[in-house]
Amino acid sequence: MFETCLQKQRRLLALFDNCLHEEAKYQKIIELGRQLPTMDGAQKIPANIVPGCQSTMYLHSKLDNGVVVFTASSDALISAGLAAVLIAVYNEETPDTILKCPPDFLDSLGIRASLTPSRANGLYSIHLRMKQDALKHLIVKTQQEGNNS
Repeated sequence: MFETCLQKQRRLLALFDNCLHEEAKYQKIIELGRQLPTMDGAQKIPANIVPGCQSTMYLHSKLDNGVVVFTASSDALISAGLAAVLIAVYNEETPDTILKCPPDFLDSLGIRASLTPSRANGLYSIHLRMKQDALKHLIVKTQQEGNNS
């Protein structure tokens, strides 16, 4: 049902294969954060701020052809990297998949265990926000389909 999400998790795990210690994992996460596309300034609004993050984190989503497209921006590279890791897995997935596909790769990578409590809370907050946005998009989509019947 959410095979593409699981495939993305496996690909992401493979990116970290050469990261033999925590410092290398952090460097990879920061590198992924640097690769995030620049977020449109118009999307950097209070409604897109993710509460619970240590630094200011913006997360925007839109439903496009039945899949959710995420963009993110943060003033901290590690936070941007954590968002990039989640976006790598959940971007362009259906709302249903985002809601049902657990982020098991985080435990496999040991990311949660190696983060400070505030960063771990931020990671949880980003994932929660993605699921909340997915649910919002699912409700709107369901309502639109109901109106078209």
